[in-house]
Amino acid sequence: MEVFHLGVDISKAKFDVALLRPDGKFHHRVLPNTAAGFQQLSAWLSKQKAHSIHACMEATGTYSDALATYLRSAGYLVSVVNPAIIKAFASTEMSRTKTDKTDASLIARYCQKHQPPAWTPPPAEISELQALVRRLEALLEMLQQERNRLAAGINSSSVKEGLEQHITYLDEQITHTQSLIRDHIDQNPTLKQQRYLLTSIPGIGEATAAKLLAEIVDVNHYRSARQVAAFAGLVPKHRESGSSVRGKPRLCKVGTARLRKALYFPAIVATRHNPVIRAVSQRLSERGKCPMLIIGAAMRKLIHIAYGVLKSGKPFDPDYGKTA
Repeated sequence: MEVFHLGVDISKAKFDVALLRPDGKFHHRVLPNTAAGFQQLSAWLSKQKAHSIHACMEATGTYSDALATYLRSAGYLVSVVNPAIIKAFASTEMSRTKTDKTDASLIARYCQKHQPPAWTPPPAEISELQALVRRLEALLEMLQQERNRLAAGINSSSVKEGLEQHITYLDEQITHTQSLIRDHIDQNPTLKQQRYLLTSIPGIGEATAAKLLAEIVDVNHYRSARQVAAFAGLVPKHRESGSSVRGKPRLCKVGTARLRKALYFPAIVATRHNPVIRAVSQRLSERGKCPMLIIGAAMRKLIHIAYGVLKSGKPFDPDYGKTA
């Protein structure tokens, strides 16, 4: 059976689809990003006699998850890819036009050419943990914004009172959400054991452990610690060309920003309190490396250690791998 490739460019209110037929012709539609829009897509695909479909879209969190889940439940092969991959593919095609319609066509062509792997939705307990962790992140950001507004100085007493009330409400919601995260992990034996393993690592507390579990999803999906580090965008990016270009290595940052953000402050703590990471930091410091490079190396080492304890099922051992 001939396969049709469906490229999806999705946003909050709508999504553009480009159906690439086996004969190379495109058909386009714009639909609302709602349950009704999903049903309209199914009807349109049926009208196009597209029975065997490989759909592809960029990973955009909540915007893409609902449609990806719907298409998968409808029996289609679905791929959800890193937006950086599509951006890189666009550069190989020397794309000069960027609209939602052309982006959908670009994704369809990428899907046809590279056949990205099938997407599998996370288990229900991970989906719930992701929702709770991301809600907590949003609440903390709102709290900081409101505190900044209050600290900037407010002339209106009524506005100041409103800010103070909102800050109190946000504090209560943060405490409540933190409690929900703890309870959710406590009620799931696997998550509870994984949290214990992660918090055995100096530098990683319960909040960071919850973030890691929500973003890594399943450690068995990765073949190595380096692969997890690459997923987080924590592998070095080298820039060398010929004999004259010798750029300083930097973090590639092609990965989930949430993991990098979750590891930044724990890595700083680990440089002081984790003996393995402290040793790495000291070596780099003695070689004259800049502080940000040292923190980046600490973040990468920390996620390597996290992978190790989750994969082995054993808590952190600072002497692991040392010879007598």
